[in-house]
Amino acid sequence: MPKSADRFLYNLAPFIIMIATFLAMAVLPFAKGLQTMDFDIGIFYVTAVSSIGVIGILIAGWSSNNKYSLIGAMRSGAQILSYELSVSLSLVTIIILAGSMQLSVIVESQRDSWFLFKGHIPSLIAFVIFLIAGTAETNRGPFDLAEAESELTAGFHTEYSGIKFAFFFLAEYINMFIVAAMATTVFLGGWMPLHFGSFESFNVVMDFIPPLVWFFMKVLGVIFLIMWFKWTFPRLRVDQILTLEWKYLLPINLVNILLMCLVVLTKFHL
Repeated sequence: MPKSADRFLYNLAPFIIMIATFLAMAVLPFAKGLQTMDFDIGIFYVTAVSSIGVIGILIAGWSSNNKYSLIGAMRSGAQILSYELSVSLSLVTIIILAGSMQLSVIVESQRDSWFLFKGHIPSLIAFVIFLIAGTAETNRGPFDLAEAESELTAGFHTEYSGIKFAFFFLAEYINMFIVAAMATTVFLGGWMPLHFGSFESFNVVMDFIPPLVWFFMKVLGVIFLIMWFKWTFPRLRVDQILTLEWKYLLPINLVNILLMCLVVLTKFHL
């Protein structure tokens, strides 16, 4: 631990980040009835508690008394707070379609068809935006500017080692799982099997696969996409990251919400 670091805040930061990630995991429905808590404001709860992690990152960067840590923390804070908007608005699009914020109700609403298909074009746009913004939220590449090794040694956790350093990395991967699990629950039917209209024989075979297996297969598929982003695209500059959010994703999201309202009002999704 650095001599000039703020001892209390330095030790507190990793725990704040870990607590925020485990709080968010509490409402994830892995299968029917396999859920710790089932709030009627489930989506609102997840977006609220997941944003607490930013406080831990800012505290870690400032309390280390290291200029690289502070720059990394400020970059990460600006990035996460910006992309929180796009994540929330893409989820609002699906809340309008489902008519509920309760995660178990949202999954049950997808029994006949997943929202990715049922919600037509607005759902597809919301899903793509959610994946991009979710990748940025977790500080994964190409949005890993806060941990740019070539510029900032290791970003906000430069001065950390041992179990506290492990907490930061563990939280990053748990957050990636939470983003993938939320995408699965909200867009891909959660634990629901894949059904195609009148293909009865195909649908019966799909029903044999246990709900828990369906959930984790979908989550692994989304995690694969997020990792594919990292190894495909080069790291963005900080101005490019914020431009992408404020000039492109946010306006598209706002228009997309209006489109989804139109779909629901005209009952085009039924």
